[in-house]
Amino acid sequence: MRKIGLMLLIFLVVAVFFALDLRSYLTLQGMQDALGEFSRWRDTSPYLVSGIFFVIYVAVTALSLPGAAILTLAAGALFGLGWGLVLVSFASSIGATLAFLVSRFILRDTVQQRFGGRLKTINAGVEREGAFYLFALRLVPLFPFFLINLLMGLTPLKTRTFYWVSQLGMLPGTAVYINAGTQLGSLESLSGIMSPSLLLSFALLGTFPLIAKKLLAVINRRRVYAGFKKPRQYDRNLVVIGAGSGGLVASYIAATVKAKVTLVEANKMGGDCLNYGCVPSKALIKSAKVAHQMHNAERFGLQGNTPTFDFKKLTGRIEQVIKEIEPHDSVERYTGLGVDVVQGYARLVDPWTVEIDRADGEKQRLTSRAIVLATGASPVVPPLPGLEETGYVTSDTLWEALSALQELPERIVVLGGGPIGCELSQSFARLGAKVTQVEMSDRLMGREDDDVSSFVASSLTSDGVTVLVEHKAVRCEQVDDKKQIIVEQGGVEAALEYDMLICAVGRKARLKGYGLESLGIDTDKPLQTNEFLETRFPNIYACGDLIGPYQFTHVASHQAWYASVNALFGQFKKFKADYRVIPRTTFTDPEVSRVGLSEREAKEQEIAYEVTRYGIDDLDRAIAETAAHGFVKVLTSPGKDNILGVTIVGEHSAETMSEFVLAMKHGLGLNKLLGTIHTYPTWAEANKYAAGEWKRNHAPEKLLSLVEKFHAWRRK
Repeated sequence: MRKIGLMLLIFLVVAVFFALDLRSYLTLQGMQDALGEFSRWRDTSPYLVSGIFFVIYVAVTALSLPGAAILTLAAGALFGLGWGLVLVSFASSIGATLAFLVSRFILRDTVQQRFGGRLKTINAGVEREGAFYLFALRLVPLFPFFLINLLMGLTPLKTRTFYWVSQLGMLPGTAVYINAGTQLGSLESLSGIMSPSLLLSFALLGTFPLIAKKLLAVINRRRVYAGFKKPRQYDRNLVVIGAGSGGLVASYIAATVKAKVTLVEANKMGGDCLNYGCVPSKALIKSAKVAHQMHNAERFGLQGNTPTFDFKKLTGRIEQVIKEIEPHDSVERYTGLGVDVVQGYARLVDPWTVEIDRADGEKQRLTSRAIVLATGASPVVPPLPGLEETGYVTSDTLWEALSALQELPERIVVLGGGPIGCELSQSFARLGAKVTQVEMSDRLMGREDDDVSSFVASSLTSDGVTVLVEHKAVRCEQVDDKKQIIVEQGGVEAALEYDMLICAVGRKARLKGYGLESLGIDTDKPLQTNEFLETRFPNIYACGDLIGPYQFTHVASHQAWYASVNALFGQFKKFKADYRVIPRTTFTDPEVSRVGLSEREAKEQEIAYEVTRYGIDDLDRAIAETAAHGFVKVLTSPGKDNILGVTIVGEHSAETMSEFVLAMKHGLGLNKLLGTIHTYPTWAEANKYAAGEWKRNHAPEKLLSLVEKFHAWRRK
């Protein structure tokens, strides 16, 4: 109601302005004709005239009325360069800020809700460097100032920042106009002040923000590198610490462009994904899925039976899978590509020097123009009393623990309801273990929508997992030879006995032990980088799990490209890391894949959306494979086919999702997917059918009604 009232008031004032032809006073001719009379008023009552002029200028600017340029010239003619500059500088800044606030109050919420997805990158840029952007725009008179006021009001820029940047940024241009205004009587048109020399002055003003940014960068470099002595020359162009997915890609790119690069790894090549995460877990999931299919063979018209297996052979297969993939990430392969691979522990001595405790017992020091940190993350271990005494495993130590066993643990408790916990719980339950999964929040898969969480919980329960949500782990105990964990819900405690306890409650950045503390870098939280993946030291970059915001192998590889290219060629061109389209999959059965926004995220970010849903139970290929469960859920802008986010729950959803990832990356809407031929019968047809559901929901009913009448007429 207040917005409507303010809009009506503004409309009324603007209408009166034009109805009374007040604009005629704010033309060059009108101002020249009245200059003599205004001068007499000024001589008689200088303070009153100054105050009235100030209020008029604020009103004209705040209401975005035409005539601000003429008023600026008039200030020079009436008050001279000094006093005129003071009046206009403050009046223009205050008026601009009022226009900024009006735009924010009336329009921002509506615009952000409707176009929030598209404006996300702009909003992030304004939050980081909004002051610089505004300063540059204020110094360049090619951009209408009233338009800048209104558009900036739609962004997250702080009001106080808008005011002081406007005050400073408009000052040079204002001075030029007021100085020209001292000659108002002799000017024939506004173009008269646009002499070649004056245009050159404005052009130079426009370059000032770039010069200022370069100067600030130089000052910042001097500040952060104070106390460190830069080497005269370097042993390497790039040193990469960590040979997980991020480090491997970074060093590969450096070698490809013929840079001299050293890759340092303290443990196993391939990092967590190959040795402890993605690869072994997917091998386990496959074995468990086959066992599940054997047990439920009746669904496929076969004789069902409870599968028996040698647990040592099962864990042996997992080890064999790792060994078969190892050559892709091996020392030999990367050495052959031109990478100097060093096995050992690396520590930063200064921003350019890395000291390596080599595996062969030697110490080595290397200087490098740039360094990329790709040290990954490690599992979080909750501080539960008795946990260390009773024993536990994490996703990092699980596989070694399993290899040492002769049989599958009979009772397993999994702490954590995220992707890792859900994958492991289902797999072990399908292999015959009695699994209990404990999650402190009210649902599994907390980052996904409620319908996805419910689907996953139902699937795990049907496979024999006891799912306990809203249960808090309190402590671990050992009574005689029995291990148990005490959980609490609503003040009531319960004891869960187990033979193996798996902690899967998250992962934290691996930052300690690399000398970062001595460089003043905070190691108690994820490493902070800018959009170019630079740390506080512009020559030290980072990528992967230690910086987030997504702890996925494919994101680490994605970031590694930006980190290595910026590290090697940043003096010519830097690239901002692009997180617009990030796919993810949890490999439960059925799989859960998502790209872009979920409904929960869209609501939290106040982004308007529509939901189109297609049930996979209607898909021919799914029916043929007795896997007709799950859904495709697509979020689009209201009334439009542009894709904001997609969630697919179903078998092979990771592969099926790729089409949506491509579409979002290149701005293709659902109409394009609908018009694409899909092989029959395939899982990917679900994407086309989801697009068809959207089209059906947005059919032009009025046009179809006319077409129906046309066909009826043709039958006559």
